[in-house]
Amino acid sequence: MALQHVWLRRGAAAWALRPVAWLFGLLAALRRAFFALGWLQREGVPVPVVVVGNVVAGGAGKTPVVMAITRHFQARGMTVGIVSRGHGRSTDDCREVHDDSDPREVGDEPALLRRATGAPVFVARRRVEAARALLARHPGVRLIVSDDGLQHLALRRDVEICVFDDRGIGNGWLLPAGPLREPWPRACDLVLHTGGRAGTSATRAIPGFGARRALADHALRSDGTAVPLADLRGLPLVAVAAIAKPEGFFSMLRARGLEPTACMALPDHADFAGWTPPTTIAGETYPSVVCTEKDAVKLWRRWPDALAVPLVFEPEPAFFEALDAKLSSVDGFQAA
Repeated sequence: MALQHVWLRRGAAAWALRPVAWLFGLLAALRRAFFALGWLQREGVPVPVVVVGNVVAGGAGKTPVVMAITRHFQARGMTVGIVSRGHGRSTDDCREVHDDSDPREVGDEPALLRRATGAPVFVARRRVEAARALLARHPGVRLIVSDDGLQHLALRRDVEICVFDDRGIGNGWLLPAGPLREPWPRACDLVLHTGGRAGTSATRAIPGFGARRALADHALRSDGTAVPLADLRGLPLVAVAAIAKPEGFFSMLRARGLEPTACMALPDHADFAGWTPPTTIAGETYPSVVCTEKDAVKLWRRWPDALAVPLVFEPEPAFFEALDAKLSSVDGFQAA
């Protein structure tokens, strides 16, 4: 978290890390050159591939974008598959994500993507391996969306989408002096801003499409039933989040009229193995626990009564129009 503050400006700490950033930049440039020269091989699959990634370290909202894109094409009758590395998982193999998969073994984001979209999802260290395994198991898939992977150059892609949140590019320097995984600007097909403060100086500097994001007006139980958020107003609540920016979730709860008595932030991708909510709060025994959908796929295994509040994420229509236009020129793309 300390580095996040360092990355916002070009202060003394950032300058002290500049020599390491130069070395990081040199190694990254050599790797890109090796792929460009053919010394390292890009591998493709027989269906179009859309990569959703970012150039900034840390969560920028890629998973909601993958979800929105998948649902967009599913609504048009297409069978879409999703591949991911499965960040933070305890396994290292290539495997399919099922409805009952343990998030600790497949990753919390792939587990959420499977639950939220119903699409086939595979995880592997090498995304091309995941894509090939997915197509072998689900030959009817006509489009693959990669959750992250902008820097995973071994997978040939047809459309690259770069995602930014309200931080923009921070101080504009490479890791570890700044937040950038690679220099910006860099070539990509589409830019999408996922933050809630469109029009800030950080986002104005990076032209792209915007999106609407807010919490839904209901929470979900582990059995899928919905609870109106209005029914939770005035109740003692414990809000917990193990995401990149937990305070954002807490603020969105307040914007929906909820006032959590306790807000508990855990490290991103925490598995909740040793976490327990307070047993008493505001005089109430066993208060309600509210969390994000990403956290719920892990928390429900320990606390099935936890309530997950979905994120409503809607890219502007022009984004999908531009994406459709990009894919329409790709060989093998067949829109339903």
